[in-house]
Amino acid sequence: MSINAETPRSAAATVVPACQGHDNAPKQPGVFNQRVEAHCLVAPLTPVRTPATHGRQRAARTVRAPPRLSFRMNIAIIGPSGVGKGTHASHLCAKFELRHVAVGDVFRANLKNRTALGILARKYMEQGELVPDEVVDAMLEEWTNRLPGDRGTLIDGFPRTAGQARFLDELLRRYHRTLDAVIYLHVDDEEIVLRLSGRFICRNCQKPYHQQENPPAVYGVCDECGGELYHRPDDSTDVVRARLRMFHRTTSAVLDHYRAAQKLVIVPGGDSLLEVQSRLELTLTAVRSGKIVFASARDVAALPRPAVAAATPVHLARQTLDFVLLGAPGSGKGTQAEVLCARLRLPHIATGDLFRDNLRRETKLGKLAKTYMDRGELVPDDVTDAMVEDRLAQPDVVDGFVLDGFPRTLHQAHALMEMMSRHRRRLTAVLYIKVADEAIVGRLSGRLVCEKCQAPYHTHFKAPKAAGKCDHCGGTLYQRPDDSSSTVRARLATFHRQTEPLIEFYRHATLLHEIAGERDVQAVAAETLKTVRRIALVAESDIIASAP
Repeated sequence: MSINAETPRSAAATVVPACQGHDNAPKQPGVFNQRVEAHCLVAPLTPVRTPATHGRQRAARTVRAPPRLSFRMNIAIIGPSGVGKGTHASHLCAKFELRHVAVGDVFRANLKNRTALGILARKYMEQGELVPDEVVDAMLEEWTNRLPGDRGTLIDGFPRTAGQARFLDELLRRYHRTLDAVIYLHVDDEEIVLRLSGRFICRNCQKPYHQQENPPAVYGVCDECGGELYHRPDDSTDVVRARLRMFHRTTSAVLDHYRAAQKLVIVPGGDSLLEVQSRLELTLTAVRSGKIVFASARDVAALPRPAVAAATPVHLARQTLDFVLLGAPGSGKGTQAEVLCARLRLPHIATGDLFRDNLRRETKLGKLAKTYMDRGELVPDDVTDAMVEDRLAQPDVVDGFVLDGFPRTLHQAHALMEMMSRHRRRLTAVLYIKVADEAIVGRLSGRLVCEKCQAPYHTHFKAPKAAGKCDHCGGTLYQRPDDSSSTVRARLATFHRQTEPLIEFYRHATLLHEIAGERDVQAVAAETLKTVRRIALVAESDIIASAP
């Protein structure tokens, strides 16, 4: 990104004379021009009168007034934790008259105000489950619906994935808005590690402080609400580095998405608070005036990107049966996983169960996840990734496993490949239980879940032996509130947005096997087992053939 100081002047806006003398300053396309930034301001001026227009303007006795700073700008600011997004967003919103939307604040507000979506999210959290993305998407949509039509927005920390970017584009389009720019606040990873080691957060309002860069007026006390400041356990060096790897993995696709749409602006954020603040003010001024140069493919390529792990070579991989089950909610993959595990004598790894187990046993990862939940925050994906890797290191999965509910996104697929490589394993196959959306809507309207162990049942396809009672633990069965028709359709939309790229990824890797899932449970199970036996025979022959 650069502010183009050489853009021809227009009647509505121009570059102030302070910029003169810098026309020949070196400019790098797509990155902020440090030499120009201290002198160039884009400011609205009254139109220059010419002989042809002088009389007409005098007769009308009008002078063009500077436009409102907000100009209904819609900006997103993204970057990893620790770059100062929240601090800078608050300042920019005040200066440019923008409404500030931080997804974390929207989520906490729904929980606090006990909205319908907040109650639903709280129920997931009380059951020890991750809050689904579609619930958060619905919260963001409700917030957008309440925006005043004459005011712009600054979205802080969202989108984080390519799927969320597409969702946000569509959401704004429905409300006749569009993003004018997406600002990527870039800070070197090592600088972020140092920053977070000195970060303190208010327990009440979550306002961030830093012991050197942004200290509170009174040590240990929040300036805003008087709450206690504390150092978050997830700001340890190891956790921060893992979080950064995940951030770069997920955000690469977001940067590519907005670079292709000519909306990406890269702003260096590694200098002092005031320097970065000034730089961001200039950026928004340039966006508002139309004098911004967006990032190029070369600029994006220069940003840090994690190396993509390669699958373990066949002849080096241990001979295991490692399967992943994919399918939309209600496709029956959980049921098929149970059948498959019973026949193959493999452990069933369901991420929902894994998450609840870590919370119940109060493992290190469970305690970390609970700190997010206690703050009314969403549990980051890197915590789930770490739980999965920890589970794959257990002795009972030495011969294989059936993984259900992970990966859900393309970045999680890459994370899983890295995990497998570290353990000298490679996926045997990915089984995709394919069911049409309308069939799923019909299925979920009859779904029942056990309150205690979360075992799934269905009034038609998998009825319990005793009505209303779980076969496994005797717990009471109930219908989840998110199994309504409208909510199911929203969940399906999220599934397709997130998982279709994942399906193509595994198809390209020749690992994907589709199972027609719209038949009865026994028929689907028979085809799944037949497919798995065929895959196992092929895998065994490949290992023998590739042995050195």
